[in-house]
Amino acid sequence: MTTEKTMGKPNQQVFSDTLLDLAQNDKDILVVTSDSRGSGKLVAFGETLPEQIVEVGIAEQNLVGLSSGLAAGGKKVFAVSPACFVTIRSLEQVKNDVAYSDRPVCVVGISAGVSYGLLGSTHHAIHDYAVLRCINNIDILAPADNFETEQVLRALVEHPRPAYIRLGKKAMPNLHDPATAIFEIGKAIQLRPGTDLTIISIGEPTPHAVDAADLLAKEGISCRVISMHTLRPFDRDALMDAALNTRAIITVEEHSVNGG
Repeated sequence: MTTEKTMGKPNQQVFSDTLLDLAQNDKDILVVTSDSRGSGKLVAFGETLPEQIVEVGIAEQNLVGLSSGLAAGGKKVFAVSPACFVTIRSLEQVKNDVAYSDRPVCVVGISAGVSYGLLGSTHHAIHDYAVLRCINNIDILAPADNFETEQVLRALVEHPRPAYIRLGKKAMPNLHDPATAIFEIGKAIQLRPGTDLTIISIGEPTPHAVDAADLLAKEGISCRVISMHTLRPFDRDALMDAALNTRAIITVEEHSVNGG
């Protein structure tokens, strides 16, 4: 269940703030970035921990290959780059050097979805779920708010493994009460109960799903809302329960209808 929404920070900012906090006490945490210190909110990280960040320039294939090598040496590596490029230009390296080699690299796709706005289709990332779902042995994560972003990051630092996190640019409403919310990778979170309809949302469109449910409630429609923050491993139990106990399911995602 959620509390009344308040406005938080951009998930990218929460990611960088949390990573800096964790990295100050864990020298095995490394950030590798492809010309993304500014856009990835990593300036403070680089200034505070210059020996724990590597800049490869606009070279996404090198970004992932280098990250895999560092992970093979025992490091917990976060490879940060715009989602539109890192999931296409370096796909071979993600497949072979990270997923199939089982290297604990977290590929962080920043400015995902249509976050880049007027920069146009070259910079939009509405393909990443489809592309990465075809590759085995890589978790796919899209946190909906600041709480989910922090919890995803802490979980991956504690248990490093091949993963992809999708983050957008806008400040996000807070959907959870951190004092009571429980987060686990692979376990969806119910934000609203309901019996007529279920909205299953992944990632940053989720606040809109909550708003829609609240509007439907005023019309007498009981709408369940599920934050499916993890696309892989997928919470089949949450989906089956919705199918059995509500009369319809709508999915919400910032992605092409093909392969999402």
